[in-house]
Amino acid sequence: CGRGPVGCRGGRTDMALRCAASLAAGRQPRGPRREGTVRWSSAAKASAVKINEKASREKILTLESMNPQVKAVEYAVRGPIVLKAGEIEKELRKGIKKPFTEVIKANIGDAHAMGQRPITFLRQVVALCTYPNLLDSPSFPEDAKKRARRILQGCGGNSLGSYTASQGINCIREDVASYIERRDGGVPADPDNIYLTTGASDGISAILKILISGGGKSRTGVMIPIPQYPLYSAAISELDAIQVNYYLDEENCWGLDVNELRRALNEAKAYCNPKVLCIINPGNPTGQVQNRKCIEDVIHFAWEEKLFLLADEVYQDNVYSEGCQFHSFKKILYEMGPEYYNNVELASFHSTSKGYMGECGYRGGYMEVINLHPEIKGQLVKLLSVRLCPPVSGQAAMDIVVNPPVPGEESYAQFIKEKESVLNNLAKKAKLTEDMFNKIPGIHCNPLQGAMYAFPRIFIPSKAIEEAKAHKMAPDMFYCMKLLEETGICVVPGSGFGQREGTYHFRMTILPPVEKLKILLEKVKDFHIKFLEKYA
Repeated sequence: CGRGPVGCRGGRTDMALRCAASLAAGRQPRGPRREGTVRWSSAAKASAVKINEKASREKILTLESMNPQVKAVEYAVRGPIVLKAGEIEKELRKGIKKPFTEVIKANIGDAHAMGQRPITFLRQVVALCTYPNLLDSPSFPEDAKKRARRILQGCGGNSLGSYTASQGINCIREDVASYIERRDGGVPADPDNIYLTTGASDGISAILKILISGGGKSRTGVMIPIPQYPLYSAAISELDAIQVNYYLDEENCWGLDVNELRRALNEAKAYCNPKVLCIINPGNPTGQVQNRKCIEDVIHFAWEEKLFLLADEVYQDNVYSEGCQFHSFKKILYEMGPEYYNNVELASFHSTSKGYMGECGYRGGYMEVINLHPEIKGQLVKLLSVRLCPPVSGQAAMDIVVNPPVPGEESYAQFIKEKESVLNNLAKKAKLTEDMFNKIPGIHCNPLQGAMYAFPRIFIPSKAIEEAKAHKMAPDMFYCMKLLEETGICVVPGSGFGQREGTYHFRMTILPPVEKLKILLEKVKDFHIKFLEKYA
C-alpha cells in the first residue's frame, strides 16, 4: 500500500485529512517528504475542506433536543440581571468608566460574601475535623476538640474525606434530634426520621421527586406561596409537576389566609391532583413570621384536604419584630393532638446557610420527615443513596448549629457574643431598611419581621411600562436593570418570585454592613426619584 497522496485510496484519504487539518489551522499543507516544494491545486484544497466539514457533524445536544423540563427551569436569584452585573464587574476591572466604582450584589442571601464574620466555634470544629493534627494544638479549646473527636469517630477511617451513610453521620443525626426536642419544648424527635442534606435545597428537591406522579389531570399539583423562593418553581418545572399558586396578602403584612389556600386548591382540582402544600416560615422573599393561629389553620387545612406538608424553616433564627416568635410546624402539629400528629405527613427543613451562621458554602442542612409510610422511607433512602452522601464538612458544620457550646463550656461566652451580635445587627438593618424605603415616594415596604430580605412594592409609571414592553422586559426587570446600570446595585425583580398582576416589587438582601446599607438605600432613593421624574 502506498503512503503518499499518489498511493492507494487510503493513502490519499489520510493525506487529504492532514491537509484539511492544516487548512483549518490556517497553515499551508505539506506534501510527502521528498525534495522540492509540493504545490496543491485549488481542487485538492476544496476536497480537503469538504472532508473536514463532514468530520464536524451536528451536535447531539442542542436547545431543540435537550430535556424540555430543564429548559423550562428559571432561577431569578441568579438570572439575567446577575449575569449583567458580572459583565459590568469585568468592565470596571478593565478600567471602563461607570457612574459607580463597584457592583453591590444585594441579590442573594450570601452573608459572608457581604462581610459577615464566621462564627469562631463552628470554624474551629470544622478545622479540627479537616486537619486532625490540630487536636494536639493548645490554640483550640477543649469543647471544640471534644465535638471534633466525636464527629471523626463517626467517619470511616476517622476522616472527613470518607463517604458517610446516605442518611448522614449517625451521631450528627442524634444531635439534630436533640436540638429539635430542645427547640420544641420536649416534643420527641427520632434520629431515624432525620436526613442530612446538601443544604435545605437538596432535601426539598428529594421530597418533591418522591411525591410527584401521575399524568394529565392526575399529575401532582404542588401548592406554593406567591411570592415564593424560586427553588420551588424551578424544581416543579424540572420534575414536570403542576405549580399551584396561592397568594400571600400584601395588605396584611404578607399574611397567609386559609380561604386563599382553599380557592387555589379548588381551582387546581380541575386540571391536576394537588397533594403537596409548601410553606416558607419565616418568609422568603417577604419576611413575614407566621403566628401560632395561622400555623394551626394551615395544619388543619392540610389534614382536612389530605395534603403533604413541606415546612421550609431555614430562617428560624432570623426573627426581629417585637411580638413575633418562630413556631415550628412540628411543635404545633404535636400540640394539636394525636389525630393530627399521627396522621399529617410533614417534612421540615433547616440549613447552615442562613440564621446567624451564614455558612452557605458548606452546603449543610437537614430534613425531618414524620409520618412517612415505612415502605416509602426505604424508597427515600434509596433515592438519597444515588448521590452517595451529603458533603461531610457540611454535615460537621450542621452539627455545630444544632450542638453549640452550652453554659459552663469555655467557648460559650464568645459564641453567644458572636451569635447575638449578628442577630442584633440584622434586626437593626431590617428596621433601617423598612424605615428608609417607606420615606421614598412611590415605594412601600411591609415590616421585615424575619429572614434577611426586603420585598418593597414599587410604583412604575405607564411610560416606563411601555418602554419595558418595547425592550421585551417585565416592567420590574426593566426597573432593576436601570438601577444596576446607573448605580451598580444588583437586586432581583419581583417577577422572578411571582406577584399579583399589576404590582411590581424587587427583592434586596439586608446583609451589607450598616454603613454600606445606608449608602445603598440612599442610592435607591435617588435613582427612584429620578426614574419617576423621567417617566412621569
